[in-house]
Amino acid sequence: MANKRKHLFTSESVSMGHPDKVSDQISDAVLDAIFAEEIAAGNDIRGTRVACETLCTTGQVVVAGEVKTNIYVQVDDIVRSTIKSIGYHHQDIGFSFDSCGVLNAIHAQSADIARGVDNARDKGSKKAAKEEGAGDQGMMFGFACRETDDLMPLPIWLAHRIVERQAKLRDDGSLKYLRPDAKSQVTVEYEDGKPTRVQTVVLSTQHSTDILKGDVVSEDAKKEMIEKIIKPVIPAKYFHDGIIFHINPTGRFVIGGPHGDTGLTGRKIIVDTYGGRGRHGGGAFSGKDPTKVDRSAAYMARYIAKNIVAAGLADECEVQLAYAIGIAHPVSVFVDTFGSAKIPEQKISDIVTKHVPLTPRGIINHLKLLAPIFRPTAAHGHFGRKPGKVKIGKESYETFTWEKTDLVDTFRKAAGI
Repeated sequence: MANKRKHLFTSESVSMGHPDKVSDQISDAVLDAIFAEEIAAGNDIRGTRVACETLCTTGQVVVAGEVKTNIYVQVDDIVRSTIKSIGYHHQDIGFSFDSCGVLNAIHAQSADIARGVDNARDKGSKKAAKEEGAGDQGMMFGFACRETDDLMPLPIWLAHRIVERQAKLRDDGSLKYLRPDAKSQVTVEYEDGKPTRVQTVVLSTQHSTDILKGDVVSEDAKKEMIEKIIKPVIPAKYFHDGIIFHINPTGRFVIGGPHGDTGLTGRKIIVDTYGGRGRHGGGAFSGKDPTKVDRSAAYMARYIAKNIVAAGLADECEVQLAYAIGIAHPVSVFVDTFGSAKIPEQKISDIVTKHVPLTPRGIINHLKLLAPIFRPTAAHGHFGRKPGKVKIGKESYETFTWEKTDLVDTFRKAAGI
């Protein structure tokens, strides 16, 4: 009998208090606020454009970017309320919502960009299209596999759940010494392409000085974090006594967040997606309205890949979409199942192009993206999340629509299975 092929794969995640994620959440909070105010005013938000970037460092937040909107939002208030909700509300943490400076450098969107989006052309034609064009050129990828119930790769899914639980236990006071900034990393062992066990877990979390013994985190605190943060999120079939744990391996992590490291929007694109499993087109998500295909087409690519796997057409799937600025339809659509397809890949690709809307307007309408739903995506990953609803004012909006598997029946019928 041939020996099984083994390999290790590692993915990382970062908490909502990580400075890059603070920046992402501020950028998406500004986007959501503009959408919410436009809707409340009764405006047609199809022409609203937002591209918001944030930098945060010791005592200072800079918000920049381009917008096209009919309303005004209090950027200073949005920044401070976002920082407060993350947990930076004490001076002893080194960064606080009520004392940091906020510089607003947002300006109007370029008319040249707006021209290409609002007055699109069909691919290969000089004629005007009936809908908006892509807000930029580029390629976007979506991925799905059978390693978890959410059809996500196991390493990134576990890494997200660890920092998610860290945030929960910090917020509810279960572990009072935890602070907002944290990073996790999970290494999974695979045999013949299937995950068999967790090999190593790294957790570095900002903390108060209460748990220091001498100048390092006490062993009791490390054991408590393993028992209360890590163990509850690792499925029993992957857990074993030989897991290697590295808890705050530098010894201490008191200075963190924007006080310890400068944060920027869009600097955690692999954390946001699949943890290095599957490819990435390079475009970030947060702060961008859905006419920016960097965001909306990446959501659609995930939606397609997930429905292909959920429908049983393949066990693993990666979808690439590519666009040209100002052009309504994608310049290419590629489906790769890595040899796991149950029907010919070309047939899967044909099913996708026939049954899924792939223009920016088609994507926006199908996934219901013209809504203030983006702030929750800016922490704990954009994919592998549960679809739900959020109520803002009197309105209710669907969240994580790209995680639905409502195309399964359509795909199966089209595939004849």
